[in-house]
Amino acid sequence: MARSRNRSLKLEAQNAAKTLLANIRFASVDNPISSLVVTSSIPNEGKSTVSVNLAEAIATSGKSVLLVECDFRNRSLADMLNVRAPGGIYAVLSEEMSLDQAVSSTSVSNMYLLDVEPHIPNPADVLSSKRFRNMANALEERFDYVIYDTPPVGTFVDAAILSTLADGAVLVVRENFTKRDSILGAYDQLKKAGAHVIGVVMNYCESLSNEYYYAYYTQDGQFDHASASSDSNMFVSTDVRRVSGKHGSSAPARSQRAR
Repeated sequence: MARSRNRSLKLEAQNAAKTLLANIRFASVDNPISSLVVTSSIPNEGKSTVSVNLAEAIATSGKSVLLVECDFRNRSLADMLNVRAPGGIYAVLSEEMSLDQAVSSTSVSNMYLLDVEPHIPNPADVLSSKRFRNMANALEERFDYVIYDTPPVGTFVDAAILSTLADGAVLVVRENFTKRDSILGAYDQLKKAGAHVIGVVMNYCESLSNEYYYAYYTQDGQFDHASASSDSNMFVSTDVRRVSGKHGSSAPARSQRAR
């Protein structure tokens, strides 16, 4: 039973990541996004998990993707992917190692990792440097997609800096965990930096059974919002949702929620 449940959860995560990828592509038809900053407003919202799942969805679609570890103070990607890199970002920037030497393959075909060494001083200065910008340009030339996993934007300025180099940014929000003011504050910080915030990704959402999910679709395949809204036990949205208020609004890449 436990094995079946774990398999079900894995499939749900894979499907959600594929939907996220599709929505990112739909959000940027005229100007395709090939580099993306993934961040959150506060710690423990699951941004690194979202980064890995999204990268796997890209890789399994046949495109090459590089995950870049940019959370210098709390590295996690290498452990999540069970990768032991020979070097990292600092070695490349200091010309001790070439990009080809520093980039590591993973267990997923087409998916790669560029790690960062521990205890790098002044991460914001490193990310703001001309050498890092040149490296970012080189990465985009070598891979179809580049995903930067960054620290929470409400904690450090790193994500805001990186967002000026990437085509877009997504803000991961943990359901029933993050306060609205924190989300809006993070969004404002990204926008002030000039980021192209393409959306919000809801994370740690309860899943729906197929019976409930399809119960709210009409015969012609349209989602019946009136029926769903009348159910006090559940709220689902497969549409683009918005974080709005006095701070403005931003269309998220993916949102699905159930209670």
